[in-house]
Amino acid sequence: MAQSSLIPNYDSARFEALPLDTPRNRCILALDLGTTTGWAIRGHDDLITSGTVSFRPGRFDGGGMRYLRFTNWLTDLDRLSGPIAAIWFEEVRRHAGTDASHIYGGLMATLTAWAELRGVPYEGVPVGTIKRHATGKGNAPKKAMIDAARARGFSPADDNEADAIAILLWAIETRGGVQ
Repeated sequence: MAQSSLIPNYDSARFEALPLDTPRNRCILALDLGTTTGWAIRGHDDLITSGTVSFRPGRFDGGGMRYLRFTNWLTDLDRLSGPIAAIWFEEVRRHAGTDASHIYGGLMATLTAWAELRGVPYEGVPVGTIKRHATGKGNAPKKAMIDAARARGFSPADDNEADAIAILLWAIETRGGVQ
C-alpha cells in the first residue's frame, strides 16, 4: 500500500516561476516508475507530499493487472489531489534486467496514455540530471539520494521516494529544465 510523508514546512515561496507556466495553485507530480513507484506531488496549497506505492502483481493476477492498478492509482491521485497540471518522471535509458525494463516500459506507456487522454503535459528527466541536481554528482549512489532528500527536510522511506522528491524539486527549481 502507499506510504507517505507530508512536509508542511517546505519553503516553496522562494520559487518564483513554475514549470510549463503552471499557475501556483496547480498540482505537479513527479514519479520514479517501477514495481515500487516513488511519487511526490506539490498540491494546491504548495505542500509537498511523497511516498511509495507497490504495483507488484498478486498470485492470481493476470499480466495487465499491475498497469490497471497504476491507472486507477493515477486517477485517484488526480481526483483527490488534483487536477494534476504536469507530470515529470525519471527517464531510464538502461536497465540491469529484462523484467525491470519491461515493467518500466509498461508503466511509462500507461502513464503517457493516461496523461494524453487528459491533456496533462508530461516529460521524462534523465537519471544523471536528477542525481546531479540533488547531489552534485550525476552517478550518485542510492544512499546519497536519500541523504540529499533528508538534507532538504524530507524523510524518504527508500531510494524510490527520494528520487521522486528529487525530480519534483528539480522541476520546481529549474522550471522544468528551463531555468
